[in-house]
Amino acid sequence: MTKNNMPIRKNGIVHAMLILFMSVFAVNVSGQKKPFNAYKQKISGTDLTVSMLPIPGGNFSMGSPGTEKGRSADEGPVHKVEIAPFWMAEVEITWDLYQLFMSREIDQAKNNGPKGNETHLDVDAVSGATTPYVEMSFGMGTEGYPAISMTQYAASKFCEWLSAKTGNFYRLPTEAEWEYACRAGSQTVYSFGNDISQLEAYAWYSKNSQSKYQKVGQKKPNAWGLRDMHGNVAEWTLDAYDANIYDERNGDKTENPFIKPMKTYPRVVRGGSWKDGPEKLRNASRQYSEKRWKMRDPQIPKSIWWHTDAQFVGFRIVRPYNTPSEKEQKVYWKKKHTN
Repeated sequence: MTKNNMPIRKNGIVHAMLILFMSVFAVNVSGQKKPFNAYKQKISGTDLTVSMLPIPGGNFSMGSPGTEKGRSADEGPVHKVEIAPFWMAEVEITWDLYQLFMSREIDQAKNNGPKGNETHLDVDAVSGATTPYVEMSFGMGTEGYPAISMTQYAASKFCEWLSAKTGNFYRLPTEAEWEYACRAGSQTVYSFGNDISQLEAYAWYSKNSQSKYQKVGQKKPNAWGLRDMHGNVAEWTLDAYDANIYDERNGDKTENPFIKPMKTYPRVVRGGSWKDGPEKLRNASRQYSEKRWKMRDPQIPKSIWWHTDAQFVGFRIVRPYNTPSEKEQKVYWKKKHTN
């Protein structure tokens, strides 16, 4: 592993990809005031950290060609997108971390190290998730396993809480950032290529998951060091789902696209999960939230925090290199829940 947690493999395409990554990496961060290296985000009051990896800014072709097996119509046309640099969590947020947000027992813990200056939040002002009426891991495991079944709103509130705790600005990735990071410089069906026989080495899915999610970080990473981007649990993004949005992005490349949600459903999830077949795990595959994900929620009104029928959805976090304004931060954290 390099100091940036990138696996060095000397076989042809991957080696060339890593060389390209390193050159892009240098261009995008040269002259910047803050370092752009891999780091572990400490959380005061605990021994837990979040491993964050640098994702260089750059251009990529978003979507899939019409010839790609398993493709859906909403994945085209393929179009050029430009993405600014950001850090992304190496793995999905685990129950170990998410339960800290649920319990809030460490909110007043003394900070044991330097705190960032990207956000200036009082942690007491961040809304906390309500206690679910059932055990939300559904017996699949908690320690080291991905947190699941939270709404996109709840995942965004976790990001706001973590930002308040650390002083660094965290949020969910946009749909474009997610695909860009998953591809890791590739333009193939999966981040590792087109050979579906290799999928088991990189992903937990219907064939090998034993009908449940698995502990994070056990499978091979992509070329940028990210693990479980394919399978295990599908992951929330910030965007509202629009089946036709790619049609509107033609001509010149689009910079950092983000479709701000104006209603609760549908919103985009990416990556496929432990219950999905290979076609849902492709780089370009798009899925979206639905009302039926709360079908067994007995509350009236139904919870804004939990999806009782989405045991396949979790999330990972990002930290943009260029910190947005305080006003923009509130938009990303969904300061007001929309119905």
